[in-house]
Amino acid sequence: MKSRATEKRTPKEQRGSVVNVLRDLLGDHASAPAVLEMVTKLVSRNEELERLLARMRSSGGKNERVPREQLDLFLDKLREASETVLTEANRALEEAAESSGGRPEATPRPKQPRPKKSAPAHLRRVDNPLPLPATERRCPTCGEERACILHETTEVIDFRPAEVFVRRDIREIVACRACDASVERAPMGDKVVSGGAYGSALVAKLVIGKYSDGVPLYRQGEELERLGLSMPSSSMSDQITWATDLLRPIWRRLLADVLQATVMHIDGTSLPVLDRESPKGIVTGSLWGYVGDSDCAVYLYTSTGKRTGQRDGEVGPASVLSLRCGPVVADASNLFDASFLREGIVEVGCNMHARRYFAKALDGNDVRAAVPIAAFRALYDIESALGESTAEERLAQRHERSRPVYEELLRWCRTYQPTEPPSSSLGKAIQYLINHHVALMRFLEDGRLPIDNGIVERLHRRPAIGRRNFLFAGSHSAGERAAIAYSVLGTCRLLDVDPMAYLADVLPRLARGSFVEADFAPLVPAAWRASRQASPDVRG
Repeated sequence: MKSRATEKRTPKEQRGSVVNVLRDLLGDHASAPAVLEMVTKLVSRNEELERLLARMRSSGGKNERVPREQLDLFLDKLREASETVLTEANRALEEAAESSGGRPEATPRPKQPRPKKSAPAHLRRVDNPLPLPATERRCPTCGEERACILHETTEVIDFRPAEVFVRRDIREIVACRACDASVERAPMGDKVVSGGAYGSALVAKLVIGKYSDGVPLYRQGEELERLGLSMPSSSMSDQITWATDLLRPIWRRLLADVLQATVMHIDGTSLPVLDRESPKGIVTGSLWGYVGDSDCAVYLYTSTGKRTGQRDGEVGPASVLSLRCGPVVADASNLFDASFLREGIVEVGCNMHARRYFAKALDGNDVRAAVPIAAFRALYDIESALGESTAEERLAQRHERSRPVYEELLRWCRTYQPTEPPSSSLGKAIQYLINHHVALMRFLEDGRLPIDNGIVERLHRRPAIGRRNFLFAGSHSAGERAAIAYSVLGTCRLLDVDPMAYLADVLPRLARGSFVEADFAPLVPAAWRASRQASPDVRG
């Protein structure tokens, strides 16, 4: 019985022999055919479920984090294998990752009752007096009315619904009484459209709701209806159109700032768009995201995913990269290959992409991928430990701690490559890292360079929410307006700028008077935030 139980617990690669072993054990027993038929069905069903589980894992969400306990379990399983060249490569890479790891394991603290969190200090306090009912104020001993000797205060976080109100702009008109002349009116109140009926804060709310929160206009209309305002979808659409048109100079300025940044990131995401000229009625456009030095972001819309624009006025990634000099962080897309051959531009690889291939292999039950994933964990722990270090400090630590890990990771891949089919998940991961290791390791040569392209990929979450909620943009012009809105709101997100305060201030300033190109520099989110920090009481 012990040998049978052991046989049933064998690893997946030995399960094909279960039926044969059972046939030998049963011999000429009368029940052998029925038992063998039942076991054959069970084995077949088990393999089918494992294949289904592997597909579900590979097609799951974007969260690629592997818990440390699960990773240790995979590594222990690999250590049980016999000593070979491959297992020696595993051991060397594990030792390099452990010796250069960034964050030490935290000592678990004894569990204690969670303290009650105090209310945020920045929230406005509203007093809510709670007197004792009159029927209970008399003293039960002597019958006299009791006096208040103290108040007990408890802070409760509550909510007051938003309010739509009518702002009455009462403009002062002055004149000279002595000569009955020189009549002058006070400036108009803040509005996005001169003569329009809606204020800048309401328009800012519509823009933020659609492009930052992913709320379709009809749902925003339902919210306004509950607040007492019936606003047609056409009016909301018009206000967003006018607002993004006003923001177009800011968008152009952001593009110039990104191109001049020390480090530039680039990555694209899809945007389905209605197109009546297309046979299917919908084409797959692209939003190309560019981030410069972690403080400015810009999106450019193109009607296709090609490297160059296909319609008048479209600017594809090849055209943008032709204007760039310096390091550019990107994934290894063949769309960028020709651009990176030009002198003066430096390709920096994305290790998030490199790790993602190994994560897919691990999701497909290939436990060998646990070793390189442990190495990537060590590299990212080192980056996390560096925090706000200077570029010089970061470069020194990377040279001392990260480089040995990456060199051992590259050696591991070259050791495994001859034995692994290129079409397998692990084979693809190994091939990607070996083919692009020069660009992937470039962050080890310059402390200013990031380890991956995560900053722009995280900005793509907002367009992804829009794709899910809106399904498509209404036209190519709507795609361009979306690019403008995502640019401004994405930059505000990078800088931790309140987009409502920013748009409510900047939109009416853009709507008033004319500007020259130099006038737009103080209105970009970074300069706007700096001016507010220097003069907290300044008003637009």
